[in-house]
Amino acid sequence: MPDGGTIDGVEPVREYVRRRAAPALRPWVAGCSGYREAGVGPVRHLGLPSPWMTLILTLDDPLVVERHPDPAQPGGRFDALVGGLHRTPAVIVHDGRQSGIQVALHPLAARAVLGLPAGELAALDVGLDEVAGADVERVRADLLAAPDWAARFDRVEAWLAARLAVPTPGTAPRSAPEVVRAWELLRRGARVEAVAREVGWSARHLSGRFRTEVGLSPSALARVSRFDRTRRALQAFPAAGETTRPRSLADVAAEHGYADHAHLDRDFREFAQTTPRRWLAQEFRSVQDAEPSGAGRSWT
Repeated sequence: MPDGGTIDGVEPVREYVRRRAAPALRPWVAGCSGYREAGVGPVRHLGLPSPWMTLILTLDDPLVVERHPDPAQPGGRFDALVGGLHRTPAVIVHDGRQSGIQVALHPLAARAVLGLPAGELAALDVGLDEVAGADVERVRADLLAAPDWAARFDRVEAWLAARLAVPTPGTAPRSAPEVVRAWELLRRGARVEAVAREVGWSARHLSGRFRTEVGLSPSALARVSRFDRTRRALQAFPAAGETTRPRSLADVAAEHGYADHAHLDRDFREFAQTTPRRWLAQEFRSVQDAEPSGAGRSWT
């Protein structure tokens, strides 16, 4: 790579902007992030499990998924994508260029925004227009015409607000409040038995409703949430060359409820199909991997 980081003498472009959702959207949208990279060289990246669904609206280049969480689903190229909750990583590739907006969507908002429960998209990635309709292309056209990130975020939020306020005709009502409460408790680390008692359901009934509305079992959602919190804490490690002494992996594991480092390793091998150290070495410098807690799957 000549010229001190340039490719063929051209300075790489790296933009990453995050905005917290508008107050009216915050119960259902964890946040939006905008990203643009060009001239950075080919990238192969893991899209890791998260308690949030992922919506991607690309700008200049399609999103290329080499491998989906469900290995039976063939890879593909997407101008706009929605990904359901999953327990194994997706593999995303690009040739040095990518740009778009990513939204972390509450799975219990899927009925209103997408017209179907999140369980129908478990471990799947599909074209956003396939479930949300033709207005997806209109939103993308507006994003391409927008002058800056603030205007792009405004357009995406306006679309989401309209979908949440007026659910797709013919869809079932919103999820039961018991499911909403269970999701909140499980994401914070509560035990499944305690959650079932809290909402007044049997563990079996809770599990069935949860798989339909969320796409994971209650215990799987709790584990994915713990993994997601932990891997984001790992991203807070100081970069090489900084003077602050980073916490050890064992310290981070203990802070987030793991019995020990080996316990953390087992979850990483299941959810990321690699070890924490290897993941940090290979993925840490990815643009969207810097996204703070509460975001959906990282795709760059």
